[in-house]
Amino acid sequence: MNDKERSYSILKNKLLKIFFRNQPPRPEDMMAQVRMANDTFLHENPVIRPYDSDSYPGGLVLLSHDIDTLIIPDLHGRLGDLLCMLFSQSDTGRNFLEDLLDRNLQIVCVGDGMHCEGHEAQRWNLAYREYLKEYRIHTQMDLEMRESFGLMEMVMELKNSCPGNFHFLKGNHENIKNENGFGNHAFMKYAREGEMVELYVKKFYGSDFLEEYSEFEKNLPLLAAGKNFVVSHAEPASFYSKEMVINYRKYPDVIEGLTWTDDDSSEDGTVRLMIDEYINPSYRERAYYFGGHRAVSQKYSSRSGGKYLQIHNPEKCMMVKIRNDKEIDPDQDVIEITDKDFLEKLYVPIMKK
Repeated sequence: MNDKERSYSILKNKLLKIFFRNQPPRPEDMMAQVRMANDTFLHENPVIRPYDSDSYPGGLVLLSHDIDTLIIPDLHGRLGDLLCMLFSQSDTGRNFLEDLLDRNLQIVCVGDGMHCEGHEAQRWNLAYREYLKEYRIHTQMDLEMRESFGLMEMVMELKNSCPGNFHFLKGNHENIKNENGFGNHAFMKYAREGEMVELYVKKFYGSDFLEEYSEFEKNLPLLAAGKNFVVSHAEPASFYSKEMVINYRKYPDVIEGLTWTDDDSSEDGTVRLMIDEYINPSYRERAYYFGGHRAVSQKYSSRSGGKYLQIHNPEKCMMVKIRNDKEIDPDQDVIEITDKDFLEKLYVPIMKK
């Protein structure tokens, strides 16, 4: 086994062990993972992630124009969906995880790793009863945190392994302290998810961990720009210049405007202005702006004259595959992954060890 094969095997097995683990990560393990991710963020390549005026990596990711890109929509604790994308076969005949490790692929996730949704609505209601009793019993909330923290643990493993090629953008659910301010809003949908997670983390992981994880969320970038596409969690509320996005820590309105915008709430012409700001003139006419945030029921939904493509379908395993040598065709490039049975087969070598 050569070095490339060994690196792939190690990362693959780490991801699979997270997936098949039946409990949330141990506090000490998760703290080590978060600290490593924060260190990775602080040493990002400034060519890829330009630094702000205070010498911190800024909110803008400048993607390579020479390799293919996967855009992954909101995941909300769906560990299996992330693995299905990573282990799907690419044009090279290998899988996307291998291409990522070989630096022949870049991946951009639009954010929202926490808070399972859809079919887990009933579980939130059951977990709420546990929350009201301050988690004296916490069976349902353990299941939630196994998936939410497990998903983010995978994200950190990928970021630490491929810092220049794997990027996870901040979404509105990246707010573990459930704070109002700094571009964030407290969150509730099925129950009081924001409060419930905050209390769980304080009780079982501790206040120091809560602060470290909150720092991780604040280190996440907001916007990625490729050759002929732009990505943020939500449709931009208004126009934000490169200078503003890079210096996002000083502009809470930019954070809010790229993570919280409701459907059809963007100012008229904003998507076109953003494309003009971030895409070279020769590619602007056929460029697209991708986001998630609010759910769609089909492969994608388009607005802003067809230039903004919303790709978050929580009932399907969807991704966007952008070829660096081709124009974007949404009907062909927004892909549904349907083969999920292979995960059990991949786990067999681990069970034998």
